[in-house]
Amino acid sequence: MSPRLMHAGRVLAAILMPLGLWWAIVIVARPEPFILPGPDRVVLAFIRRWPELLSHGATTALEIVLGLIAGCVVGAGLALLMALSPRFGRLATPVIVASQSLPTFAIAPVLVLWFGFGLMSKVVMATIVIFFPVASAFHDGLTRTDAGLLDLANLYGADGWQRLTVIRVPAALPGLVSGLRMAATVAPIGAIIGEWVGASSGLGLVMMQANARLQTDFMFAALAVVVALAVAIRLLVDALTRHLVPWAPETAR
Repeated sequence: MSPRLMHAGRVLAAILMPLGLWWAIVIVARPEPFILPGPDRVVLAFIRRWPELLSHGATTALEIVLGLIAGCVVGAGLALLMALSPRFGRLATPVIVASQSLPTFAIAPVLVLWFGFGLMSKVVMATIVIFFPVASAFHDGLTRTDAGLLDLANLYGADGWQRLTVIRVPAALPGLVSGLRMAATVAPIGAIIGEWVGASSGLGLVMMQANARLQTDFMFAALAVVVALAVAIRLLVDALTRHLVPWAPETAR
């Protein structure tokens, strides 16, 4: 069997096993549909209201993509600034850590108050959630450059900027790739939380309204769309970054 078929089989098994367990719980325990609907009810809810899910899903996808781009740019920029200026790094590190230690729900209402119920507050929230893994992974790579390469650069009279751009940044790219992949995984969190706090459209708003009306099957359908978006974005980032560091190929997949 080819590796691709084996990988497809593993992915299919990873999807079917939780679905089978879910269906078994529904059949055996017989919970009320508003407590735990069966997969069949969720599929029917998706079929009945797919235009609504598609419309709100497009809004959430736009928020996630814009937040991912902004978060990656901010994170990579901060990592570069911290590498260029260790003093700035020492001053910025407590602020960056504090921004991640605050409960997301605590700052979401403030962002909605500042930026309104539209797109901007969700993008800012996603950026806050996303930038930290990028900045942390990239900065860690920038500060762990092979000392022998830096000595060689000093021997040839390279200045600080040349050492950064020619040696330290390329050596840190594997760390940046790891940060980008982690950011893609957590990207939906900020957008969805922002929509839960206050929004005029989006899958987070759909889930909140469906939960309030005890339309649990529709809420699960919206959640399935969020999961599909998260997986699609992660796969896209994987495809874009796979050949970014050809000198450091993955040894196992």
